[in-house]
Amino acid sequence: MPALDLNRRIEAFAQLSSFMQAVASGDSSLVPSGLEELYREFQDLVPRLYDYNGWFAEEFVRYQLSALAGATTRENLEKWLQQYRTVFEKKSFDKTVAVVMAGNIPFVGFSDYISVLISGHRLLAKLSSKDTHLPKAITRVLLAIEPRFEPYITLTEEKIAGYPFDAIIATGSDNTARYFEYYFGKYLNIIRRNRTSVAVLTGEETHEDLEALADDVFLYFGLGCRNVSKIYLPKGFDLDRLFKAFYRYRHLVNYNKYANNYEYNRAIMLVNRERFLDNGFVLLKEEDLALVSPTGVVYYQFYNDLKNVPSYLEAYREKIQCVVSNTQIPGFNAVPLGQSQRPMLWDYPDDINVLDFLKNI
Repeated sequence: MPALDLNRRIEAFAQLSSFMQAVASGDSSLVPSGLEELYREFQDLVPRLYDYNGWFAEEFVRYQLSALAGATTRENLEKWLQQYRTVFEKKSFDKTVAVVMAGNIPFVGFSDYISVLISGHRLLAKLSSKDTHLPKAITRVLLAIEPRFEPYITLTEEKIAGYPFDAIIATGSDNTARYFEYYFGKYLNIIRRNRTSVAVLTGEETHEDLEALADDVFLYFGLGCRNVSKIYLPKGFDLDRLFKAFYRYRHLVNYNKYANNYEYNRAIMLVNRERFLDNGFVLLKEEDLALVSPTGVVYYQFYNDLKNVPSYLEAYREKIQCVVSNTQIPGFNAVPLGQSQRPMLWDYPDDINVLDFLKNI
């Protein structure tokens, strides 16, 4: 079957964007015509995802759907694909691209999913056992919008070794990345490893700015690579300002998985007689060397001069997904406070341009 016309692919994902925004907001008027029954099924599914994965709180599933919808509006799709139109319109793509998806946040592999399909390649998606229901549900909606996508999409929970494919995009931990390199090194590949994000404050931030930072820290319980796990602060910064701004996420301690991690890490620090600050749902710990904090813990580090911060960050460049700050950080493209979990399609993970990769297969 010939590849779908690029304009039709764009149209299909633009309609999917409207559908996801409708589900996220509960506004049925946004549902594209003919998808009303799927909308009702999706609304039933969203709260049940927590039963399948105790990290997939309904508030975070809806936030993710809203973020994905915002990234895939028709305007953003056109902007993303502008420089690739010629190659994706004219070149005949008949390759299968395997995508090994992580499961730390709801449908975290969506950017790879849409990249493969929008380019005209076939998608072989190995779903994480932690996140099978949402990708399948979104695929059902996409196929209802554009049935001609069906021959181009294979979702599986099995190992992909038994499937033929031409290239692979795999996301996992540092340990699984070594496994991926061993087994899939002979293929064209993108292999991603553990990363985290950091914030840099100047001390001039308003309370509203710090509340925005709370989103960067606590959305998805802090499990995403774009979640801030460490904050760089000017010497003398009042840490009570962080606690006050973070307070609106105090309800996270009512979720068992988060509460268990918070209590466990608190107990470990007490046993080890480590110094930390505690407000009942998150621990703040001063840490000069470590970057990735455990769940329920946020590291911070004081600096004397903002000019020195880029050198601190440079030492961890390969471990940092994004830097969150309202000021410019030389050598890094800083994301404004509160925006780390709303990446655009061109904000590629690990700064590896997936469309460039796909066009050359």
